[in-house]
Amino acid sequence: MQSDESPPAEDAFSADMLRGHTDTVVLAMLRRGDRYGFEIYKTIRDATGGAHEIKEATLYATYRRLTRDGLVEAYWGDESQGGRRKYYRITDAGRAVFRRNVAAWLATRDVIDTLLLTDKEPRT
Repeated sequence: MQSDESPPAEDAFSADMLRGHTDTVVLAMLRRGDRYGFEIYKTIRDATGGAHEIKEATLYATYRRLTRDGLVEAYWGDESQGGRRKYYRITDAGRAVFRRNVAAWLATRDVIDTLLLTDKEPRT
């Protein structure tokens, strides 16, 4: 159901953060095994209990970029029923980029936690 109201600021902030890390999220999904595009979309949505999703158009742009950059490989499945699906598999280069991105995320999270004093002040 669509609402005419804008999403709360924290929802917009979370959505922007998630969108900014789409490449890394997709690489994380592919580290667990080959997946087709819509399956990745559903996995992200379900992992957050439906609270967050990345639009399919954003994901497909990510798949094209990751493929172009050699971080994933795409191939067509051999389904015997229904439409054929395009699957994605992470490459060794993709695994290396994933590890670097996670390290950068953890370092950034530590800096932000320090600047916001989250580990020193009680939550209000």
